[in-house]
Amino acid sequence: MSETPARRPRVLVLFGGRSGEHPISAVTAGGVLRAIDRSRYDVLAVGITRDGRWVLADDDPDRWAITDGRLPEVTDGSVRVLLPQAAGDRAVQALRGSVAEALGDVDVVFPLLHGPFGEDGTVQGMLELADVRYVGAGVLASAVGMDKQMMKLVFAGQGLPVGPYVVVRPGELDRDADGVLERARPLGLPVFVKPARAGSSLGISRVTDWADLPAAIRAAAQHDPKVLVEAAITGREIECGVLGSRDGGPARASLPGEIVVHGQHAFYDFDAKYLDEESVELSCPADLPAEVTAHVRDVAVRAFEAVGCEGLARVDVFVQPGGDVLVNEINTMPGFTPFSMYPRMWAATGLDYPTLVDELIQLALHRPAGLR
Repeated sequence: MSETPARRPRVLVLFGGRSGEHPISAVTAGGVLRAIDRSRYDVLAVGITRDGRWVLADDDPDRWAITDGRLPEVTDGSVRVLLPQAAGDRAVQALRGSVAEALGDVDVVFPLLHGPFGEDGTVQGMLELADVRYVGAGVLASAVGMDKQMMKLVFAGQGLPVGPYVVVRPGELDRDADGVLERARPLGLPVFVKPARAGSSLGISRVTDWADLPAAIRAAAQHDPKVLVEAAITGREIECGVLGSRDGGPARASLPGEIVVHGQHAFYDFDAKYLDEESVELSCPADLPAEVTAHVRDVAVRAFEAVGCEGLARVDVFVQPGGDVLVNEINTMPGFTPFSMYPRMWAATGLDYPTLVDELIQLALHRPAGLR
């Protein structure tokens, strides 16, 4: 009698979402859908619309590509998706009108969500409640990694160097604009003004005149009412990928990469990242002395461990002229298209894109479900 073939693990690729990074999440999903080995895994694509509806999505990677400068969008469809409703339950259902239809069990969720309502611990908490394994950081690490103020406090508490900054709390500019300016002036010009909880360079401004600070704060506050004003750091902007290990082993760091922006962009803003590739030079591995490369990789792993990350993260640092390394931020679900820095850094380190995707899925499958 022939044996029944073992069931392939089923991966739910989740993307879209309610944040301003919705289309970038969809682009990332296209890259992952293309890379997943369909002979090893069954794949279920689920999109979240901008108003939070979970829908059955097209698993064709081409559907989620940037085409002629047009960013993809998850739109509402006729088939809604319901996740498992209880711990130990793995069944996902499709809801067509009022009729529920079984889609089968899911073994792991790959939550390719960027920004609030997905990368900030909210979706991770929901998956924890359902006892479903997922790729990437847990609730606390996701929340800390999303909030730049909390992130910097954790880094500093673990002895990692960070640059000077000021926090502008919700409504503070309206209550005491002079006080905000007085606190920011010691940072010197220029400063960078950022939403505390956003990514993909959304809402970021470079300010070279204090008269422009209020407008920059208001622009950032459109993405998050809490805003950071950061001193400009003299140095090279270097990135490093970190990958978790199985069975309690130490996290691994990739070779670092560097992004150099040319042309009309004053810094690595949204358009430079996604719509104007000709103005961006991606160097991987970064041209750094061996001892500086080793230092960057060490700092990246320490930052990963400081916030309690799992799975993956990209750590962005500044390498100053004397070789000192300052941590800028950690991204617990970095851009993940084949052309994004995170997979490119791992490719330069010897781990190609499909193998990297497979490793992340395996890390999640081998991690105990439940509270971490």
